[in-house]
Amino acid sequence: MSLDAFLEPDAKQEAEPLDAALQAKLDEVITRLQQAWQEYGEALTFANSLGAEDALLTGLIAQNQPEIAQFVLDTGRLPEPTLTLLDQVRSRWPQINIQVFYPDASKLQDFVNREGVNAFYRSQELRKACCGVRKVEPLQRALADKKAWMTGLRREQSVTRDQLEYSQWDAGNGLQKLSPLYDWSEAELWQAIKALKLPYNALHDQGYPSIGCAPCTRAVQPGDDPRSGRWWWENPETRECGLHK
Repeated sequence: MSLDAFLEPDAKQEAEPLDAALQAKLDEVITRLQQAWQEYGEALTFANSLGAEDALLTGLIAQNQPEIAQFVLDTGRLPEPTLTLLDQVRSRWPQINIQVFYPDASKLQDFVNREGVNAFYRSQELRKACCGVRKVEPLQRALADKKAWMTGLRREQSVTRDQLEYSQWDAGNGLQKLSPLYDWSEAELWQAIKALKLPYNALHDQGYPSIGCAPCTRAVQPGDDPRSGRWWWENPETRECGLHK
């Protein structure tokens, strides 16, 4: 895939060419996207969390396999830059289909009335319950009629993901789980994003390598674990929300 295919007309002169090794990895991801569509078709969906990994996958899907459906889980506590990016993505690539799933209003209202709006700070049990209402239940609706879902997970992201493979059976949701960037490094990811001039979450430039709900995400120091800003009050080995087990 030519680099020019991704660029706006006024950005082509500023593009930084990728080295041969990274271009090969990029081509491999494009092949994975195309093969995934060939195998699953409309039974495939991409879980777009609007993080850095998903910025790259969104651009690649838009230019190579725009038929792949996408969805975003709007928990009701997302940072404003995340929602701004969603609008930017939709404006730039009208050919892609992104659905937004929200928490069940009555379940969320019951949880907040019972436990409080910031209950997740009090215990891991309550934090996971909040994630269950705001993320896991909407995810189950998003995946209800699918046979495979695609994520931006990478092995390098955390100790909970270091055994990740490209294609794995997701027993919890009963479908195949594909992670096209599983073997990418942080440096490779950002080199590709910058070279392709892709829009990304503004919080990444403010020290947020991993972005979730606003009250559960904070900036980290350079060199810190990328996931250390997520649920920082918990043990690193338990910092998952239930979407990825």
